[in-house]
Formats: sequence, C-alpha cells, structure tokens
Amino acid sequence: MSIGQLAKHRKLGLSDERAVEMYRFMQKARKFDERGFLLQRSGKIGFHVSGIGQEVAQVAAAFALEQGKDYFLPYYRDYGFVLSVGMSVTELMLSVFAKAEDPNSGGRQMPGHFSHKKLNIVTGSSPVTTQVPHAVGFALAAKMKKQDFVSFVTFGEGSSNQGDFHEGCNFAGVHKLPVILMCENNQYAISVPLHKQISGSIAERAAGYGFPGIKVDGNDALEVYRVMKEARERAIRGEGPTLIEAVMYRISPHSTSDDDMLYRTKEEVEENRAKDGIPKFRKYLVDCGLWSDEQETELLEQLKQEITDATRYAEQAPFPLPEDTLRHVYAEEGEVR
Repeated sequence: MSIGQLAKHRKLGLSDERAVEMYRFMQKARKFDERGFLLQRSGKIGFHVSGIGQEVAQVAAAFALEQGKDYFLPYYRDYGFVLSVGMSVTELMLSVFAKAEDPNSGGRQMPGHFSHKKLNIVTGSSPVTTQVPHAVGFALAAKMKKQDFVSFVTFGEGSSNQGDFHEGCNFAGVHKLPVILMCENNQYAISVPLHKQISGSIAERAAGYGFPGIKVDGNDALEVYRVMKEARERAIRGEGPTLIEAVMYRISPHSTSDDDMLYRTKEEVEENRAKDGIPKFRKYLVDCGLWSDEQETELLEQLKQEITDATRYAEQAPFPLPEDTLRHVYAEEGEVR
C-alpha cells in the first residue's frame, strides 16, 4: 500500500512533519509523567497526578488549535496538551518541585494547576470544573470584541456532573459562543466507575443546550484532531460551541495518593493498556514510512536526557522566599491596576 493511500493525516491538513511532531509530544508527555511518578515515590517531590493513557487526545486537540490566538483552560492531567502548546519540561519540573521560577504559580499551587500568560494558558483551580464557566467567559469576550479566537477547556467525566459544567454549557448555547469543551472520559472519577456516576452519554447532553456533541475514540489521534478542527471551524464561523467526549482509560492511579487496586483489577488495567493510543499512532507513522526503530531509539534517548536535565535544574532551583507568600494577593506599589 502506498503512502498516499495510508496518509489520512494529509487529508486532514496535517503535514508529515506535523504528524511526526504530534508523536514526539505524546512520548514527551508520557516520559515526563513516568518520571514524576518515580520522583514522588523516591521522596523527591510530594505529589504527582498522572495523565498516562490520556496523552493522545490531549496532543491531537492541541494541534488542531491556534497557538498565540486561542485561549486554553486545561485540567490537571493535561501534560500532553500544555507541552504541545509551548510549555517546557523544565517549567513542569519547576512546578512539581514547587520552586520560585515555576511559571504556573511560583511554587504556590499543587502540580497540574497550569497557568502561563504568554501561552494563553489560563490559571486553573482545585475545585473541579470551575474552568468551564471561565472558558465560556473568554468565549464571550471573543464575541463581544469580534475577535476570531476560541477558548478550549478540558475536564473529566466525573466533573461533568457538576453545576459549573451545566451552567457553562447553557450560557454558551444561548449566546452561541466560540468555546470547545472536551470531556476526557477516562472511566473513573477517582475511584467511582463510569456506570455508577453517569446514566447515558456525556456527548448527548449537548443537545439539551442547543449545540453539537460528538463522542470520539480518545486513543485515535487523527480522529480527535478531525473533530477538534471541525469544532474550531464551527466556532470561528459563529456557529457556537461544541462538546467533545473523548473516550479513553486512565492507566495510572488517580494520583500518587491513590491505591487503584482497591477499586479495579490488574487484569482490567492491562486489558486497557493494550488499547493505548501511543503505540497505535507510532504504527501508523511506521506504516506511512515516516518513522523507524532507529528514530524511536533516538527520540527516547533525547527525551531521557531532556527530562534528566530538567529534573536536575528544578531540584537545584531556589524555593520561594517565605515573605513572598503574600505577593499577588494584595495590590503592590507600582502595580498596574
């Protein structure tokens, strides 16, 4: 079979180089995540929340958006997403080590509370789903200012039961706002399985608010990219929001404080690990003639070195000063108001 017959990515508007770059970011997110787990278990950092099994959808979504224009409100597992839109491994390491240089919060917040003004990543908060109405507010600003950007927000399926989700969807639907909502349905709300928390389909909820809802395989990179690209085009045309339910599986425990074997089995985890979208996308690239075992080895070595250097830098970086606790809490002299 020729590359032309295989190259679905080209039909979607992705160049060969961009398709390969997507894979690189998937692996970068996975390797960062694995290192974070090891750092916590070795006592180097206090806490790590993992997104292993969710990187494919995160990276694919990021590649369908426009950096420098769109606004992003990710949730706490979105390492693949924030890396794809410009955050560095060093910046993420500064966050998990809670160091003063951490661009997310200056070492104030727990890991996974992403924020980066230069990259249009909007500050996250610990209460789940509060980012949904915030994203809707950014979309309202786009409409009021007649600017052609969209806001993009992610959340887990458990938090789709929160009032913030429904209020945000209702407002966005009424005003036809340019917001894309992506539920990363990883099957568990901490320890509560999907069948005990949700009756019906999350994607179908969008119909009640007057806009499209799409259910997609979160392990299929190109399909996620396709629906995200179409959602952005709809939003820019003034046709309003889209709700995307990306179905996936959280391979790792909820966090390093969680014993996932209390509520699921090793057999279940391994069965879903076999559906992991990263090796599937790698096989696609190999079949297209765009990737090889030699390139894989080179990439993994490069990522190992990059993550090791970032870890070393973050570990040695200074902590915030105690007197800086009140910075950014009260107005300061010379601060622009």
